Amino acid sequence: MTNPPRRPVNPMDAAEALFKPVKKKLEQAVERPALPNTKELVSLKIDSDVLAFFQENGPGWQDRINDVLRAAMKNRL
Repeated sequence: MTNPPRRPVNPMDAAEALFKPVKKKLEQAVERPALPNTKELVSLKIDSDVLAFFQENGPGWQDRINDVLRAAMKNRL
């Protein structure tokens, strides 16, 4: 009695078996609403003296800039 070959006899059948389509459908991604007051990463060119002013008090300088911009926004510049 001979042992059956380890590889499929037909290479096309082997290729089809490897690349057969997925039968399970993926679920639709659920869109979630954006969280309020989320921060967005931006690139902004600021004069060096303005940047130095906000950075001189140490960490939190980005929050201080944000607070000043928010106050200007509320006052409509």
